[in-house]
Amino acid sequence: MSEQIPILREPKARRRGNRRLIAVLFLLFLILLAVLFFNSSMSKISSITISGNAFVSNEEIMAAAGLHAGDAYFGFSTEEVSRRISERLPPVQEAIMAKAFPGKVSIHVQEYPAVAFEISPRGEMTAILAGGAHVDLQGKEYVVDKPVLSMWEADDPNKAELSQLLGEIPPEQLADLSEIIPAPSKSYPDRIKIYTRTQFEVITAISLLREKLPTLHAIVETQEPGKLTLLLADTYTPYVPDASESEDSNEN
Repeated sequence: MSEQIPILREPKARRRGNRRLIAVLFLLFLILLAVLFFNSSMSKISSITISGNAFVSNEEIMAAAGLHAGDAYFGFSTEEVSRRISERLPPVQEAIMAKAFPGKVSIHVQEYPAVAFEISPRGEMTAILAGGAHVDLQGKEYVVDKPVLSMWEADDPNKAELSQLLGEIPPEQLADLSEIIPAPSKSYPDRIKIYTRTQFEVITAISLLREKLPTLHAIVETQEPGKLTLLLADTYTPYVPDASESEDSNEN
């Protein structure tokens, strides 16, 4: 018997046209989804929260960032906006922005600390920050926990030098300093007068302040309130009671 040889069938040609059509339809579907998404509320900024600010307002930070609720969520770089805030707002030392999908944006700012406060001739209070910025405190809540600079000219170079020095001294060493006013002399153009919260009156110089602070603290802790001169030589004189006070004490 002769064996039957199987007939080899020719492979069917692939339907390339159908596959291309499916690919085109799928691509169009993705484009449609993208268009719908970017026109929906999910692609917009829904809320912006700001934290860490005391000297600059939320409105100032929003203006510096250039962002508003309803702007495109994917239309900006967090690093670029953070840099923009720090550059446009002198009181801000660093800004950190974060995104949380969908639509949430948070901005945390770290401001330069206040090194002193200043009272203008009209009685307006200004904060002097470590970075050199001056912030008007009218209408803002604040605690005067740093020395107050009084009677200084706006363009006095000694004031700028003093502000920089106060920013370099640990806060605990400045806690007792209440008010600092200029008191220049021929020998010491940068001479200052300091009033302390412990009722001492101190004469020293900006160039000597860092060196003389330990002496000041030692006298404040061991002596009665009085007048101190901390220059080339250090002198201390306790306050002399008024004559009326002495008479009252003798009568009692």
